[in-house]
Amino acid sequence: MLDGLRQFIADVVSPHAHDHRTFDDSGYRLAATALLIHVISLDGEPSDAERRKLHSLIESRFGLDPGTADQLIASATLVEGEAVDLYHFTSVIMRQVDEEGRLRIVEMMWELVYTDGQVSEFEDNVVWRAADLLAVSSRDRIELKHRVAARQGVPVPGS
Repeated sequence: MLDGLRQFIADVVSPHAHDHRTFDDSGYRLAATALLIHVISLDGEPSDAERRKLHSLIESRFGLDPGTADQLIASATLVEGEAVDLYHFTSVIMRQVDEEGRLRIVEMMWELVYTDGQVSEFEDNVVWRAADLLAVSSRDRIELKHRVAARQGVPVPGS
């Protein structure tokens, strides 16, 4: 099913392959979006709420119009499907994004994880690994987790 969705997205995006808004593999926005798509795909097919939240975050945090956000998400979906590990994305981000930006990306990850009101152990682990690869400290990662949970009115176990 996911392969069908990826093919559909590829078919939709391909007529615009030479459009001025295309994103290359070196772009931090593409890498960050692919990382976010990985997070919402951990527990199977992303829900409509997760897709809406992803789109909202991409538009607001990257300052993109809806059409450009759609294209970025489509491109990132294809790239994420081909990646073998998180390092592929985090290495691009590390080269191009300062500490404040990397903290915002980890915060975006938590926002997506908390879209359904709960965090699975697997989701928590992936955010931990990505944050580690992005040189975000455990203290900052946990603080961001608690901040996002509080904003969404979700209790954090063990707190």
